[in-house]
Amino acid sequence: MTNPSIPGPNHLEDEREQDHSKSWPLLSPCDRRSFLQGATATAVAGATTLTWPAWAYRANDLEVIRTEIERRHDESVKRLQDWIRQPSIAAENRGMNEGCELTMRMLGEAGFQQAVRVPTDGQPGIFATLDAGAPRTLGLYYMYDVKQADPAEWSSPPFEAALVDKPGLGKVVMGRGAVNQKGPEGAFLAALHAIRGAGKKLPVNLVFVAEGEEEIGSPHFPQIVRRPEVLAALKNCLGIFMPSASQGLDGEVTMTLGAKGVIECELISSGERWGRGPRKDVHSSNKARLDSPAWHLVEALATLVSPDGNDPAIEGFADKARPMSEAEKKMIAEAARRLSETEAKKLLGVEHWVHDVSWREALELLMSRPTANIEGLVGGYTGPGGKTILPGKAVAKLDLRLVPDMTAAEALAALKAHLAKRDFGDIEVRMTGGYDPNSTPADAALIRVETEVYRKGGIDPVILPRSAGSWPGYVFTGEPLHLAAGPFGLGHGSGAHAPDEYYLIESKDPKVHGMDGAVRSYVELLYGLAQAG
Repeated sequence: MTNPSIPGPNHLEDEREQDHSKSWPLLSPCDRRSFLQGATATAVAGATTLTWPAWAYRANDLEVIRTEIERRHDESVKRLQDWIRQPSIAAENRGMNEGCELTMRMLGEAGFQQAVRVPTDGQPGIFATLDAGAPRTLGLYYMYDVKQADPAEWSSPPFEAALVDKPGLGKVVMGRGAVNQKGPEGAFLAALHAIRGAGKKLPVNLVFVAEGEEEIGSPHFPQIVRRPEVLAALKNCLGIFMPSASQGLDGEVTMTLGAKGVIECELISSGERWGRGPRKDVHSSNKARLDSPAWHLVEALATLVSPDGNDPAIEGFADKARPMSEAEKKMIAEAARRLSETEAKKLLGVEHWVHDVSWREALELLMSRPTANIEGLVGGYTGPGGKTILPGKAVAKLDLRLVPDMTAAEALAALKAHLAKRDFGDIEVRMTGGYDPNSTPADAALIRVETEVYRKGGIDPVILPRSAGSWPGYVFTGEPLHLAAGPFGLGHGSGAHAPDEYYLIESKDPKVHGMDGAVRSYVELLYGLAQAG
């Protein structure tokens, strides 16, 4: 999943070795009235220690489940490690069948009565159900694929799932997929194990859909969701939930009400298709008399953006982009006040925003601007030293981010028309994945309960209009389902799509949850959804 974090201040002051995430108490049993009056937060070692609201059918349910979570800690960590150790990389067609089968087996072990492999024109998906006989049903979205990983760039092998001590933070599991998304997804499965292990009945029914192609743009995900039996089950859901590690290093939680859409594509310039330049690599001395497909591609790319490379210049591309509403601008202004610009720049390794805009303006651009980005350029010789050739072909890998009310189909058509109008119609445009943006109203029942669970636990979440990254939530929020959809979950991780990706297992900081705290947050969400008015 491509979902960049927006960090707040980083305060790593408490160096004590114990895992505070395993020692935070639940609230004492209380009745509905006292719960609605809110939970309390107490100061411990100069930081806020969370207390937990009692969403329970019986007064002691959550206390028993909390004990079971702690008892199963090692089991939950091992399950996550086993999952990470199974590579499932759609971009390389590596381990996909094995990844699908392992995920299905884990669902069965967590209590799902059925888990069915769903074939597509690409990698298989999964449809599963857990009928608890409850009056309400929650939808779940999972991905079981992960990004590629170059072991040479990692301090620990990416598919070893080693437990590593990170100074000032605590014990983490390091590996590809640790936070995006197997860590949060594994923590949610651990919540189901704990509820069942405590002898309690799940408070809501679950409808589960998963794909194995999220990291290549979800090209076949609609084939899974739009099967009649899957649509019929999802129509009964009050919303779609995606497990997430939503805490920054300061314990701050960021919620998003949607996500940008995306197009991933390749632009291919070749002498064969162009009818000019060589059809294969030739000696570079021939540049004096031959056109270059590589320079042809560079010239085409330069027309896609403004001269500084910052603003899309594709004709018609952003014509339908919806301007930010006043409510969205207020959300962003509040986020700019609470989140740390210094930490954001440190995380990204930058000193300036585009055009040297302010922190608030940078956040507005992140939420509202469509983009045209070069992911990579490939052409000719790229090995050590030089090789005097004139390449016969060059390729640019692009991603285009979309905001409401843009669509992937219209954006792709605009790109092709733009190139053709500027005499670059010979350049092949090959879309490899992508989908529309998605949005959920802030007053949707799912979002209200998620927000309330955070606040009753002592956290006031930062709420943003959307993520600057993308996930295929449009299949749920759009036709024909029109469901609310959103991520949720305490816990912390970092490094998605990068070397040394990790998910926090045992935290040294009382403001940041380890895995057990994340598991408890999912239990709280399920009970909250069951009892929401």
